[in-house]
Amino acid sequence: MKQQAVNIKNRRATFDYEIIDTYTAGLVLTGTEIKSIRAGKAGLVDTFCYFANGELWVKNMYIAEYFYGSYNNHTARRDRKLLLTSKELAKLQRSVKEQGLTIVPLRLFLTERGLAKLAIALAKGKKQYDKRDSIREREDKRAMDRAFKR
Repeated sequence: MKQQAVNIKNRRATFDYEIIDTYTAGLVLTGTEIKSIRAGKAGLVDTFCYFANGELWVKNMYIAEYFYGSYNNHTARRDRKLLLTSKELAKLQRSVKEQGLTIVPLRLFLTERGLAKLAIALAKGKKQYDKRDSIREREDKRAMDRAFKR
């Protein structure tokens, strides 16, 4: 039985932030959470990462309660631990502390083995004029694509 690919993106991240470096992290999940993700019922809107006791956590990530879950169903917006190597964690923690950068989730996906992974990025917030430039570039690209199709 082939399962369909799950690829949940955070579209606001590339608009609001300038991406500097990307990492792929594992997630610590319960059984009902992974079943909801496999069903595609998750979202990365208003999600961010933070450090607590030397560990990286993702906050405000939405994973819908599993429909067939019983009394041991999970809460939809609980904090979830991210799994990275100690070198990656140390590098990220230094960057966040010293340079004033932030860590934002970009994409939630499943591997071939069925494991849930979260693509995270070290990012710097864009100013308002940078966002306007991004919109202008996107509209120019769209206009050029339309011109070449004719």
